[in-house]
Amino acid sequence: MPILGVIASQNRPRTFTVDYLVVAGGGGGGGGNVGGGGGAGGYRTDTLTDIVPATNYTVTVGAGGAGGATAAEGGNGGNSVFSGVTSTAGGGGAHNNAGGNGGSGGGARIDAVGTGTAGQGNDGGAFANVPGIGLVASGGGGGKDATGGAGVSLGTNSGTSGTGGAGLASSISGASVTYAGGGGAGGDNRGITAGVDGAGGGGVGGTTVAGTAGTANRGGGGGGGGYDGAPKVGGSGGSGVIILKYKDSLTATFSGGVTQNTPAPSGGFKVSTITAAGVSDTVSWT
Repeated sequence: MPILGVIASQNRPRTFTVDYLVVAGGGGGGGGNVGGGGGAGGYRTDTLTDIVPATNYTVTVGAGGAGGATAAEGGNGGNSVFSGVTSTAGGGGAHNNAGGNGGSGGGARIDAVGTGTAGQGNDGGAFANVPGIGLVASGGGGGKDATGGAGVSLGTNSGTSGTGGAGLASSISGASVTYAGGGGAGGDNRGITAGVDGAGGGGVGGTTVAGTAGTANRGGGGGGGGYDGAPKVGGSGGSGVIILKYKDSLTATFSGGVTQNTPAPSGGFKVSTITAAGVSDTVSWT
């Protein structure tokens, strides 16, 4: 190799790898009168192989979507980003319109399901007409590992709304934790049973109460709102999370807006968990 080539090779910055889990914020549950379940935030996990020392990389944790008002769709969550990796926000659960599209889609009520993003999540569940009471059993929100459960008619004046789709476990933190479960759809006091949450931080659908919220930093969808003579609001989606795993010889430096936790090294690695939602900041390593 020519001398100049050797010098250039010696001066080239060394790179290293970082394993990541990037989960977006979940969608809010649909507002009352049997609202659809919120879809989970998108879930991506892999390894970046070309991280350069002393270089700033973007870290943004997506917030959970707002629960739907008493007669409105749930809001979509927020995207989560690490470097060039973006996990797509979960779709809101339905009320009068289609479920929201997103990392995982929101459950249906009287229209189409929300669609998920390939590799990140699944579609929301479909609704079913329930004869006699003129209502529907709504669909649950999609999760990383499964489509949202469909509403089921059980005959005249009786039905069951869909469960949230299951999330997926990750052991990147050193313990197995399930993320990105969909929200269950709402029920009512006239014969519709609410759907339960999908494993992974999804919220439970309300029967005669508001839907419950998705779990913070798990990216779950909110539960759909119920009805007891008056429609109830949907539960908000759970915020997302970013988890980064890297060799313990490296030191991570985060900019001021980041809320993160980096315990003592274990097994030759450090793991940083970033939790503050809605703030775009940076991380670098030396």
